[in-house]
Amino acid sequence: MGQNIGTLIIFGASGDLTSRLLLPGLASLLGSSRGEELHLIGVDRGDVSDADWHATVTASFASESSALATKVAKNSRYLKADVTSKDDLARVLGEATGRVALYFALPPAVTILACTTLATMDLPKGVMFALEKPFGTDLASARKLNRLLETMLPEEQVFRVDHFLGKSTVLNLLGLRFANRIFEPLLSAPNVERVEIVFDETLGLENRAGYYDKAGALVDMIQSHLLLVLALTAMEPPASLDADDLRGAMAQVLRATRTQRKNGTSSRRARYGAGTINGRALPDYVDEEGVDPARGTETLAEVTLEIDNWRWAGVPFMLRSGKALGVGRQDVLVVFKEVPHLPTGLTGVAGPSCLRISIKPATLDLDLVINGQGDPFTLERSALHSDLGSGELSAYGEVLAGLLESDPTLSVRGDVAEECWRIVEPVLAAWRKDAVPFESYAAGSAGPTAWQ
Repeated sequence: MGQNIGTLIIFGASGDLTSRLLLPGLASLLGSSRGEELHLIGVDRGDVSDADWHATVTASFASESSALATKVAKNSRYLKADVTSKDDLARVLGEATGRVALYFALPPAVTILACTTLATMDLPKGVMFALEKPFGTDLASARKLNRLLETMLPEEQVFRVDHFLGKSTVLNLLGLRFANRIFEPLLSAPNVERVEIVFDETLGLENRAGYYDKAGALVDMIQSHLLLVLALTAMEPPASLDADDLRGAMAQVLRATRTQRKNGTSSRRARYGAGTINGRALPDYVDEEGVDPARGTETLAEVTLEIDNWRWAGVPFMLRSGKALGVGRQDVLVVFKEVPHLPTGLTGVAGPSCLRISIKPATLDLDLVINGQGDPFTLERSALHSDLGSGELSAYGEVLAGLLESDPTLSVRGDVAEECWRIVEPVLAAWRKDAVPFESYAAGSAGPTAWQ
């Protein structure tokens, strides 16, 4: 943050996001070559002593210990405040020194209220806002929030956080696509049968009902994370990786993206019931603590999209994410079209080749059909495999580095956030009208039987 030591203020400091992801990400940054000294202030409504706050920070920093992280933890402070109160916010900002970054680790509705209050105040020069996804609760609220932010700060001082953009494997999509002539010409409609972007988890609700039961799989994962992965997978080559060029290319491809059926019924949804995963028993989702069965929250969502442009016209993009599934899967799968003609006499394996980019573990596999051993006229499958490099920082460390360095490259631009809501709006509308069946699956299974 430069010669003048700045201040990172975390609103929602007592929340799970702060202790589980945000503070360990900060420790990752402080222990790296990009780490710089800063003042850390935690803010929330509860009564927390400085000693208890120091213990929280120290515990979250434990996996990435460094002299700088130890110093930041020791000097950090906790302030009790209502982030919707003008007086409380003025008091918090009065404690900051240097350049200020405000991190809103808050539910969307509270973030909107806090920003509404901050809009009536004189803000520190150069202040950065970091807003966690989802940005708003629907398209209308996202637009309203963006218009409010426009009256307060330039776009480059608004950092809409989606930590998927900080994942080294996701960023590896850029190098894979644009630095390899072998791939880039093939990634287009004449060669690609379909693309799957999947994030299946073996974890269940894990005490996150307060947020997840209001969001569900579609909003939690597809509306944000997976649509951004789609943008990186399908966008045209940008002139550079500067923030304007990269985010402009992402916005362009998302503007061309729509549900395969415009009424939103090219989608599926389901919710897990009781079952067992790796020997661990999970209850029915509706019996999880904090869940309101009346909400009808889905834990598995699938949406099929199309991109109306020259490169991708007619290619289905299937995005799926779910919880409590028997096998975890986090990858982008490009299924190529079969060859138009196979010479008579070649037998054995049939079917297309596939390119799989796995987010976790970070690997790349290109599935090929080649001549088999022994009989050269019998085909068999072989895979070219590569382990992808991991970044120096964790995903949240990468995000915080961009925030504290005032580099918005890995933040979500306002129009991109709105496009992501626009794309899923027909699906949400169809689900509200029960135009799409609500299915079920046992925890630990591969999902509803009909989906398999």
